[in-house]
This record gives sequence, C-alpha cells and structure tokens, in this order.
Amino acid sequence: MNNYLAALCVTLLISTTPTALATSSVDLTVTGTLTPLACTPTLSNNGLVDYEKISRQDLNVDKRTQLPDQTLDLNIQCNAPARFALQMRDNRDGSAIVNSEIYYGLNHDGSNNKIGLYSLHFDPANTVVDDLTQVYRTDSTTGGKAWSSSNSRPIPIGARSYLGFTDVAGSSAGPIAIHNLTSRVTIQTVISPTSELDLSAEVQLDGAATLEVVYL
Repeated sequence: MNNYLAALCVTLLISTTPTALATSSVDLTVTGTLTPLACTPTLSNNGLVDYEKISRQDLNVDKRTQLPDQTLDLNIQCNAPARFALQMRDNRDGSAIVNSEIYYGLNHDGSNNKIGLYSLHFDPANTVVDDLTQVYRTDSTTGGKAWSSSNSRPIPIGARSYLGFTDVAGSSAGPIAIHNLTSRVTIQTVISPTSELDLSAEVQLDGAATLEVVYL
C-alpha cells in the first residue's frame, strides 16, 4: 500500500513540475544609437513636378499613356561624412495601377478609379559624390544587411529597398561615407486609359511621396 502511494506521489510531482517552472513575464529590450550625423536632402522646385493641364485628347482611350519625363535635382548635404541610403515612402499607398515597390500612386478620381502611377529613377552617371570621378549604385532588400553588387546602371528607387552609392564597381560592401551628393533624378509618369477613368470633371494628379535618408 505504501509503495503505491509513493509511486503516485512521484507521478504527480513530475506532471506538475513544468507548471511550477513556467513564468508570467517576458523581457523587452530597446536598442538604438544616437548619432551626431545629420544629412539634409533638398529637391529643386520644392520637389514639385507639375504637368499642368492635360487634354483627354492627348491620352489613350484603351491603353496607358506615358507622359513626358520630368527631372529634378536632388542635393544631400551632411555635417560630416556619413554612410546612408535612400528609401521612398508612398503617401498615396495603394493607388498605383501596378502593384510594385517601384511604382507610386497618383490617388483616385471622383469615382475612386486609380489615376495612374509614377517612378523616380537614379542614374549613377548623373550623380556626383564629393570629389569622386565616378560613382556606382548599390541596393539592399534586407534592410542593409546585404547589398547588391554595385554597378552603373540606372535604377528606380523602391519603397521596400535601400539605395546607396559607392566608388567601387562590383562591390557588395554597401555604401561609402558621403559628405555631399547631388543627382539629377528622372520622374516617369503613366496615366490609366481614359476608358477606365471618370473624366466628367477635372481630375487632379495627386502623387505624394517622401524621400528618406536612412543612416547605416
């Protein structure tokens, strides 16, 4: 009889041990780095691309219409050489007629139809960094953990990718520290077919995005 009770007690202790060791708390860690570095980006014409009035006669009825390319000058000045990348955030998210991170929306017409899209293109050939004779672009889709092999091909900036610049071709080490950068960027804009728009009244192109400097 005593042997049975001893065995029963051991069984109960084993079954209740995990509950006894469980906790009702979890740790939270907050990290980050405060940096004295500061980079200020500016765009010519206050970042405004104005196509003014476009007649529906100049738009295609059954296919998309690409408007003439526009350019803006971007300048980034830092108070000291800094490693940074660029990223763009769409303030009209979800209104682009193509679902891709490189396309940004022009909002909706009065009947909630998507008006079109635009993209912002960087060309290393039109980019000057400090006193370097040539620069190359490199990008990261992993939040800066890994970088593509740098090259001189133009690229549209993405909403979920980092874009940086280096002075070494074929490098995957990421961007170099930059004091001053200037670049002429190209804006490409596409309008939906007029058959898919409500043009019973004027439709305002209403694209808005924020170009961000991300410190690395």
